[in-house]
Amino acid sequence: MSNLDDLRDELARIDHELLELVARRQEVSARVGDRKRAARKPTRDYQQEKMVIERARAVANELGLSPRLAEDIVLSLIRSSLAVQERGSVVAAARGGGQRALVIGGCGKMGGWFVRFLASQGFEVETADPAGGDHADWAATSLDHDLIVVATPMVVANEVLERLAEIRPPGLVFDIGSLKSPVRSGLAAMAEAGVRVTSLHPMFGPDVELLSGEHLIFVDVGCPDATEEAEALFASTMATRVRMDLEGHDRVMGFVLGLSHALNITFFTALARSGETTPRLADVSSTTFEAQLDVARALAGENPHMYFEIQSLNEYGDAALKELVAAAERVRDVVEAGDEAAFVALMSAGRDYLESRSAPD
Repeated sequence: MSNLDDLRDELARIDHELLELVARRQEVSARVGDRKRAARKPTRDYQQEKMVIERARAVANELGLSPRLAEDIVLSLIRSSLAVQERGSVVAAARGGGQRALVIGGCGKMGGWFVRFLASQGFEVETADPAGGDHADWAATSLDHDLIVVATPMVVANEVLERLAEIRPPGLVFDIGSLKSPVRSGLAAMAEAGVRVTSLHPMFGPDVELLSGEHLIFVDVGCPDATEEAEALFASTMATRVRMDLEGHDRVMGFVLGLSHALNITFFTALARSGETTPRLADVSSTTFEAQLDVARALAGENPHMYFEIQSLNEYGDAALKELVAAAERVRDVVEAGDEAAFVALMSAGRDYLESRSAPD
C-alpha cells in the first residue's frame, strides 16, 4: 500500500505541474489576444487551430499516446484560450464605459450572465430582483439608465415591458426571453411609446464563457436603430448574430426548443415508467444510449417551470408536438408491421435531411 500511495503522490505532483503549465499557457494566450487586437486580427484563426491539433497528434504518436486523447486535450486548451482572448476583447472594447445598466431579474441565472457580461464591458450595473440585488422593486429605481435588460420569467416580462412603455425610459431596452409571442404586446407598446426597444434571445445557457459557436438572435420590433445598438454590444465577441422577425422566431423555436425538449422529456419519462433501474441499464448501456442519456440528464436538471413556459406559451409549439407524436406512431406502426422497407425509408429520409442541413451553402 505504501508503494501505491507513493505512486498516487507522484500522480498528484504531475497533475499540479500540468495545471501550472495550463496557467502559463493561459497567460501567453492573453498576450496573443493583445497582439491580435493591436493588429486588428480576428480572435479565431481556424488554420492555426488545425496546425496546433495536427502537431499535438504527431507528438502523441511519437510518445506512444492516443492521438485522439491529445486532440481532446488540445481542443479543451484552445477553447479555454479563446475564452480568455474573447473576454480580453470585450474588456478592451469598453462599450459601456461611463454608462449605467439595469438588469431586471439580475439574480436569475441568465440575468446574472448579463450582469457579468455588461460589467466586463465597463457598464456600472445595477440589479433589480425581489430575490436580492441592488433593488427589490425595479419600478422604485430612477430608470434613467443607458441600458435596461428585462431578464425576468416570460410570464412576468410582458407586464414589465407594458409598465416600462408607460414610463418611457430614455435608454435602450431589451428582453431576453426564449419566446416572443408572450411579450408581443409589451414590445409593441414600447415601440409605440417611442422607446428604443428590441428583443434578444441568447441561444446558450448561463454557464457559457466562450461565445464562439453560440447563436444570439435579435428580433427587430420596429426600432432598427435599437437592434443595431444591441448588436454592437456583442461585436467584440465571436457569437453568431442572427436577425429574425417575431412570428418567424417563435415558429422556429417550436422545433429548436419545443421539439428537442419534448423529445428528451419523453425519453426520460419512458425510462422512469419502464421500471428498469439505472444500475441495470448502466450495465448494458450503449454509446448511443449514453449520449442520449447525457442530454436528457442535463435537461432534467433545468428549471421545470421555465421549460413548461417554453412548451405552453408558444403559439406555434403545437405543430412541433404533433409532428413528434405522429413520427413516434409512424415508427411504431412500421415496426409492428414488420415492414423493413418502410423502416429503411425512414432512416434514409432522416439521413438525407441531416446531410442537407449540414451541407455548406
